[in-house]
Amino acid sequence: MAAFPGNASIWSTSCGALSDLLVIDAPPQRRVLYGRRRGRSLRGGQKKLMDGLLPSLAIDLPTAGELDLGAIFADPPRSVWLEIGFGGGEHLAALAERHPDTGLIGCEVFENGIAKLLGEIERRRLSNVHMFIDDARLLIAALPTATIARVFILFPDPWPKHRHHKRRIVSPDTLDHLARIMTGGAELQLATDDPGYFSWMLECVTGHLAFTWLARRPCDWLERPPNWLPTRYEEKARVADRPPFFLQARRHSRAKA
Repeated sequence: MAAFPGNASIWSTSCGALSDLLVIDAPPQRRVLYGRRRGRSLRGGQKKLMDGLLPSLAIDLPTAGELDLGAIFADPPRSVWLEIGFGGGEHLAALAERHPDTGLIGCEVFENGIAKLLGEIERRRLSNVHMFIDDARLLIAALPTATIARVFILFPDPWPKHRHHKRRIVSPDTLDHLARIMTGGAELQLATDDPGYFSWMLECVTGHLAFTWLARRPCDWLERPPNWLPTRYEEKARVADRPPFFLQARRHSRAKA
């Protein structure tokens, strides 16, 4: 789920969209929106969280220069992880609860998903989560080099039609920019239940000089790695008899790429 700012591209439009929403480059007076920002009407409690809690957790980008991660988190985290398209936020909240010394940043524009994550943050009393509620590419462009230790892109929209492949979030362009912000040895976690998209992801990752695919056996991409948390989307895929695929990659040391 994503949005370009005005008429300025963040990078090539071959970089796909977060989840199921994309605003492509267009004149200032006209933006083309794929997908939606809102679903069902928010409940009263969710509206209260959007008005009261979100402003303290939403990341505002600087007008110039890089984002100061140290100013975002009240307690300096041991490392910072990034989830692109967090959906309902269950996975991100579970990560934050399990790793209290890690700073979590989630990107999403779907209002209902943002409200759900706010509810999880309040319920679990999480203090190590912040979110960016615009196009993730804007955030990535503003992040300092070599600051993100783990990136998650789990079950994004596959955009199965060939003419829509340019909307996919996983692409060589995206990987170029992730490679810049990721630390040496950082982990990239990708998942999908679409065989065609998995092949696309695999081609992108194995063809990129900054990343190494970590699979050694067929079951390594057919079974969720033991250190990965399950997601609601994985469960839905299995119920629908769509086997999920998991792709785990590591960024090379900074000296290599």
